Amino acid sequence: MADPQQDQSDLPSCLDQAVLDPLLTVEQLNERCDAGRQERVRAICTSLRQLPLLRERLGGQGGPKLIAAIGFPFGALPAELRLAEATWAAAHGADELDVVPDFSALVEGDSSGFAEDLAAITGLGLPVRVVLDMARLPEDLLAIAVEASIDADAAGVQSGNGFGPPCQAEQVAALSGLCRGRCAIKAAGGIHHPKLAMDLLEAGAALVGTSSAPELLQALRRPIA
Repeated sequence: MADPQQDQSDLPSCLDQAVLDPLLTVEQLNERCDAGRQERVRAICTSLRQLPLLRERLGGQGGPKLIAAIGFPFGALPAELRLAEATWAAAHGADELDVVPDFSALVEGDSSGFAEDLAAITGLGLPVRVVLDMARLPEDLLAIAVEASIDADAAGVQSGNGFGPPCQAEQVAALSGLCRGRCAIKAAGGIHHPKLAMDLLEAGAALVGTSSAPELLQALRRPIA
């Protein structure tokens, strides 16, 4: 791994802290939000339910971006409801959107519908990342999903929703080969150790999504035995 001090200075700008646990109390939500802000993470990703609370907590300019998770976690929504969620999030302070797409359309061969659904959301004017499911999607459908996401003007794609096994560098490398520099890659899922985060970035991820962002950064500051 690269020099820990260099990692410490570079890593915060690559971390999106997930604050999505529905069992967190308001006090715990605020604590997680404050910890991310103190560690200077790039962004905090949360649910629609908690979006207004964290928007108020973060305030306006100068802190982490606020990401709303749309269609989370499995994307099993009619197109009009997914768009309604995204529209509501934009109106209530979201800076960016992480969108779980219509996988049903994908598996039924409706790649146009898959892309049109996403295009309606990117049309809102906020940066959109499309949350894929690399742990379950076969290679052919993954390639179609990436192309459709790019066609819909998505700013990036995300490796998974966090419900599968930990993200691996090989998955990021595969996504990099499909994206070919046309959109950014966010690695997510089971990332709780600094070495894995750095491996994913070295493999081609621009961002790392993790609920453990403050702990990762704190771990980098501990003396090496």
